[in-house]
Amino acid sequence: MGTARVVFDRWDGRYAERMRDVRSSAVRDLFGAASRADVVSFSGGMPDVSRVPTEAVMEAMAQTARDFGTTALQYGSSEGRVELRGIVVEMMAEIGVRVRVDDLVITQGAQQALDLLGKILIDPGDTIITEGPTYLGALQAFSAYQPRVVTIPMDDEGMRIDALEAELVRLGPRGAKFIYTIPNFQNPAGVTLSPERRRRLIELAREYDVPVIEDDPYGRLRFEGGHAKPLRALDEDVIYLGTFSKVFAPGLRLGWVAAPRPILGKLLLAKQAADLCGSAFAQIAAERYFTGTRWRRVVQDLTGVYAGRRDAMLDALGEHFPGEARWTRPEGGFFVWAEMPAFLDLKSLLAEAVEHGVTYVPGDAFFPDGTGRNCMRLAFCYAEPDRIREGIARLAEVLEDRLELYRAFVDAGVVPGGPTAVGSERG
Repeated sequence: MGTARVVFDRWDGRYAERMRDVRSSAVRDLFGAASRADVVSFSGGMPDVSRVPTEAVMEAMAQTARDFGTTALQYGSSEGRVELRGIVVEMMAEIGVRVRVDDLVITQGAQQALDLLGKILIDPGDTIITEGPTYLGALQAFSAYQPRVVTIPMDDEGMRIDALEAELVRLGPRGAKFIYTIPNFQNPAGVTLSPERRRRLIELAREYDVPVIEDDPYGRLRFEGGHAKPLRALDEDVIYLGTFSKVFAPGLRLGWVAAPRPILGKLLLAKQAADLCGSAFAQIAAERYFTGTRWRRVVQDLTGVYAGRRDAMLDALGEHFPGEARWTRPEGGFFVWAEMPAFLDLKSLLAEAVEHGVTYVPGDAFFPDGTGRNCMRLAFCYAEPDRIREGIARLAEVLEDRLELYRAFVDAGVVPGGPTAVGSERG
């Protein structure tokens, strides 16, 4: 990992107070190590863009330059091109959500939408509710606006609605600014919110007058199980975030927000201040791709690839991981969440893992308070199955060395700490 170099910051004291609690992305910090050829990376949730048809992308780009040159190189509307929003309308209809083009704003990835929503909704000290663990990019985006983050534990059916209800009762009506959730193949836990809990979540949001932000980057990447209706399909007041990154090209930075008109109006003001408008070139290229290719077949093929990699990881975990480990079994998406005994600090163990040629993201990155240090997120989306099996075997060796201490405690009749993971299974 190397030794960190201490740099004197002559501007210390001039930064805004809101930057005090903004943490670096644990995934971004690992990119250097993860890019080494000898390292198996389970850290980045990167789509396998090599499966996207290169010729179709090249043709979409050529059409954009050839047929839309002047428009593609010019400023555009802050809402995004109506043609691309029309494609989003069709995509959302396929998952049971009815929206109109005027209900949508195109953003620079769903990540920009998170930042804009934080900007328009959060005042310093406001309480927001998330799952625990939750997407580290959301924590990073929201933290700049200085909220108090309350996390709700999860099990195999997603967010525990009984714990959510207890928190809403404690806070009272309008006591939370919003509830942020990833109901499908949650990042980082991989679990999916059950249909019954989805309905109850909407009922509680209405009862306590709390907006719900539904982040759905992985919804089309289902390997097994039945389709669950998006929260937005149950309530038009839900703020829905979507992205093209997982089904096309993350490098184009294209996502969208569907929300009630008053919220969209405020979001547009924030977007104009942030970037004036998105890239017309990127939007037109996406339009050409989604109208000129069999993109659904591409997504279907991608889903099969990811399912095979998920299976390789689960098989390898069952074969190599220590008996004390527990992990989730995702029905789609990119991630497995693994828990070790509570005394084991997986953040401090990361450097040793990198020396053994494997990376992961320590679990504390997915909590606002440093909880989850004995957990890790394992991404199965990028490495080939053979590399996944090799990486899990390497990681198991590192864990086994440290667990000798834990077993000594158990033999002495002392079990340090307690469980911190979401619903999980032993292979």
